[in-house]
Amino acid sequence: MALLGGKKDEASSKPLFRREEESVSQRSGEVHTLLGKGSEFEGKLTFEGQVRIDGKFQGQIITKDVLVIGDGAKVQAEIQAGTVIINGQVEGNVKATQIIELKTPGRVKGNLETPSLSMDRGVIFEGSLKMENLGTTGARPPPPPGSEKK
Repeated sequence: MALLGGKKDEASSKPLFRREEESVSQRSGEVHTLLGKGSEFEGKLTFEGQVRIDGKFQGQIITKDVLVIGDGAKVQAEIQAGTVIINGQVEGNVKATQIIELKTPGRVKGNLETPSLSMDRGVIFEGSLKMENLGTTGARPPPPPGSEKK
């Protein structure tokens, strides 16, 4: 059966919920998983793609991709990710291989380890920060002068 207008492939290939996903995501790309407001989860979360948490989470989070902690979210976890964007409350250590972005009204209580950090004015951060190249593809900094072996 043919569709009117003759653009059958274009109409059937577009996602139906694209507009909703764009409002959830803060970065380009799709949100693959959403832990919405009012939801609670305890355990170990491992994923690929982008995940957004707007509810409560307690445990461990591991990914090479993007984790977004939404405004109003409460997370108590050890986090290892590629990129971490924090708008809510996080208690625990966060290790990112690409960047950690702390956005207002975010609150972080724990240690951060990342090669790049972005922090908005008004963010509350209590802990230590270690910045070094954690990625496997980045170039290593040159050794300090006089440290070459002869």
